[in-house]
Amino acid sequence: MAHLSPVKQVQQHRGRRKGVITRFLKQTDLQLMVLPGILVVLVFSYIPMYGVLMAFQDYSIFKGFMNSPWVGFKHFEMFFRSPEFSEVMRNTIVISMLKFGIGFPAPIVLALMLNEVRNIAFKRVVQTISYLPHFLSWVIVAGFVMSMLSTDNGSVNILLQRLSVIDEPLNFLSLPEYFWAILVTTGVWKEIGFASIVYLAAIASIDPHMYEAAEMDGASRFKQMFLITLPSMMPVIIIFMVLAIGNLLNAGFDDILLLGVNPVLRDVADVLDTYVYRIGIQNNRYSYATAVGLFKAVISVGLLTMANYIARKSGNSLW
Repeated sequence: MAHLSPVKQVQQHRGRRKGVITRFLKQTDLQLMVLPGILVVLVFSYIPMYGVLMAFQDYSIFKGFMNSPWVGFKHFEMFFRSPEFSEVMRNTIVISMLKFGIGFPAPIVLALMLNEVRNIAFKRVVQTISYLPHFLSWVIVAGFVMSMLSTDNGSVNILLQRLSVIDEPLNFLSLPEYFWAILVTTGVWKEIGFASIVYLAAIASIDPHMYEAAEMDGASRFKQMFLITLPSMMPVIIIFMVLAIGNLLNAGFDDILLLGVNPVLRDVADVLDTYVYRIGIQNNRYSYATAVGLFKAVISVGLLTMANYIARKSGNSLW
């Protein structure tokens, strides 16, 4: 547009704006469908963002945002110097990496396995059973896990005793060395089926002629999986990986809060989210908790941006 006269530039700008308005009017029904989602995000995600001001104040609910004294980065420095900082960050990173390393590829593997099942009835049964845990609240799932691991007629302890692995029942949810394994296993069991839906949809969109051609060339089902199915799924996998990396510091809240309720487990169960809840809600240190939450949000945005930049080199990115 640099070689155009100012008048031409204004005309082009008006033409583009008119085109956008015309497109919008032609898609009124679609825009109305999107409107509720935009309102939900606006009301629950953007409007409350003014609350981050508390991170830079000694906030008092009686004085409000306008009259509470400003303290700059005081609460951030307090968090970084806190003796709990290293422990909370260690737990957050380790649990997040375990969930990412095991929980992210698990639905991909399940989708690949289900794609190889030729018995349609059996395939649908497996899919239905694997989807169901997603629709259960963490309260129900935590109760189910506690019942299984109970020392009083818990099925896991009974099985291990019958197999002569242990002599006496173990209180697994009071032993820190087992907590991370229990947490990650429960999370994978709960979400693996529902998370595999997107990958199954990606597999369903693959051209069947590619498999026929590969079969004619003598490729086994195993080779077809690695040479056709996985490469065709890669754009979807990369997008979900970028989102997963952006959420890497979201080690969990509901599951950890319910399964790690035992004070003995705090050394291995206290992550950023539960720390913010404990300090901010239970101890009424709102400014300090907001500073911790803002720190986590800034790191998450940085991770998301970095992951998206790397993914863009493969031709698949969020923006």
